Amino acid sequence: MAESKQHWLSRNRPPRVQITYDVEIGNATEKKEIPFVVGIMSDLSGTSEAPRPKLKDRKFVEIDRDNFNEVMTAVKPEVTCLVDDKLTDRGGKLKVNLSFSHIDDFRPERIVERVEPLRELLRARERLNDLLAKLEGNDDLNTLLKQVVEDTSRLQTLKQELEKDG
Repeated sequence: MAESKQHWLSRNRPPRVQITYDVEIGNATEKKEIPFVVGIMSDLSGTSEAPRPKLKDRKFVEIDRDNFNEVMTAVKPEVTCLVDDKLTDRGGKLKVNLSFSHIDDFRPERIVERVEPLRELLRARERLNDLLAKLEGNDDLNTLLKQVVEDTSRLQTLKQELEKDG
């Protein structure tokens, strides 16, 4: 006879929640453990365009720390929303479409990589950090950059050259 999932779990991953009650059998008191199993039924598909099977035809999906990423890849969760554009002076709304296939896709740096205006800001920040590293101990470069910033005509020339190299 096949072993139940509950017995397999109790052997391999002892439960964190153990509920017991006392049973009096004759003059003796015996502790009995009540199995604690949680099942969640939810339609998390949102307004997805993909056809979904009827509720009665759907199967339970067991999720644990070992198969979380595989389940996420199969489910293909995604978020599409409009957010206020705080990155430009134009204002308005910015459309953001994010899809997730791995738990690490929720990390801030991964989200920044997938939203174009945020990615551009991150790249600019990285270039500024590179420039700052080059400026340390390089007095000639530091002097040249100060001259360029103070002289607007040189600044425009440098900007045009950088756009050409782009």
